Amino acid sequence: MSTQRLNSTMIIGLGLTGLGLAAVVASFGINLDHDGGWGARTFPLVGSATLVVLGVLEMLKGRAMQPVPTNTQETSEANPLARIITLLILSFAYLWLIGKIGYLISTGLAAVAALMVFGIRNPLGLTLAAILCPLVYHLIFFVLLGVFPPYGEWFEPLDIIQGY
Repeated sequence: MSTQRLNSTMIIGLGLTGLGLAAVVASFGINLDHDGGWGARTFPLVGSATLVVLGVLEMLKGRAMQPVPTNTQETSEANPLARIITLLILSFAYLWLIGKIGYLISTGLAAVAALMVFGIRNPLGLTLAAILCPLVYHLIFFVLLGVFPPYGEWFEPLDIIQGY
């Protein structure tokens, strides 16, 4: 029987799976609709289950990888833990910003920052992300699904856009 060391791909997969399972459990804490339907819990539950599936696939991919020779040095650019920590900090900053300057601007800034964490530096791509991400998410959640957007305490661009 051979023992295999955990590699970064397996660790990321394990983290995704754990996060997904925790989110599945949390999704069941969302109240049912007034008619007993799953309604509001459907989207978080599907997203959580998707995280579990992706995490398991990532662990399987990591298990199939050949061991890396010990004389190679891992750069900070390839360090997944640094990216995970950066994204965690970014997520907290994003949530704080939503409460202060509203959903649209916060989402544009967070989209650009997240892409930069993964090495995207193309100014056109970052500009498109800053515009398209908030627009598409706004249309999906607040227009099509009818969810109320979180409003900013300091500034709310929806007041200007919608003329309130």
